[in-house]
Amino acid sequence: MNEDMHYSDDHKYIPMTSIDSGLGQAVLKDLYCYTVQIVNVCFVGDPEKNNEWILIDAGMPKSANKIILEAENRFGSRPPKMIILTHGHFDHVGAIVDLVNYWNVPVYAHESELPYLKGQKSYPEPDPTVEGGLIAKMSFILPHDPINLGQHVQPLPANNQIPEMPEWSWIHTPGHTPGHISLFRNKDQTLIAGDAFITVKQDSLFNVLVQNLKISGPPRYLTMDWQKAWKSVEKLQALKPNVAITGHGRPVQGVTLEKGLTTLATNFDQLAIPDYGRYLN
Repeated sequence: MNEDMHYSDDHKYIPMTSIDSGLGQAVLKDLYCYTVQIVNVCFVGDPEKNNEWILIDAGMPKSANKIILEAENRFGSRPPKMIILTHGHFDHVGAIVDLVNYWNVPVYAHESELPYLKGQKSYPEPDPTVEGGLIAKMSFILPHDPINLGQHVQPLPANNQIPEMPEWSWIHTPGHTPGHISLFRNKDQTLIAGDAFITVKQDSLFNVLVQNLKISGPPRYLTMDWQKAWKSVEKLQALKPNVAITGHGRPVQGVTLEKGLTTLATNFDQLAIPDYGRYLN
């Protein structure tokens, strides 16, 4: 293992899962969603063309072997050209050190997220007092200390372009974290939203287990700035995406996405912002 990379001090396996864990879905020919316990990672690339691909996010702690096996089933032994992180929460960087060591590829994230990815700054502790379900109440067990990717992580270009992904752009969608990003492809209005919004009520243990589809705001127990989170949802709704993969929940498209995202953007204060919790102000 590279000495300048290490996981957080509170890195550990988290015993949470869903009925979709271990399942992959080709949402488009070149966009594949793979569920690791309760979180999604994305493979961007068409295996029928040249096997060149990019990984978006890095799953739950201790999940590297599952992600590698799924990637090799789809693309053979070719490593991704890079890894992009929508943000640095434990369930999106859980396997990142192992994946970088295995593939030896660069990692990109928003500049504002780098302190949490270079061991310089911890996220606020998850809020078990927030309005929500059982997962919210259990959230005190979740890791929040920073990982350290050292020189292996780089800031995304300031012009919103993405290296090796010429058809895609990144969009700053803060609120859930300061440097949260989403990815958008204009030609077919395809969105990788991260946790800017999600398609399951992530605070509810039952809904997470059965993956009931509900276009929802970001997970309440880890969202740092609700006004910015609202503006980010409005920004994504204005793009009028036709297909969306979110960090949690099933992919969604068409009328279901349009209506659900419009409703969320319009009524975010009622549907997403909790009535009480540590990070309301």
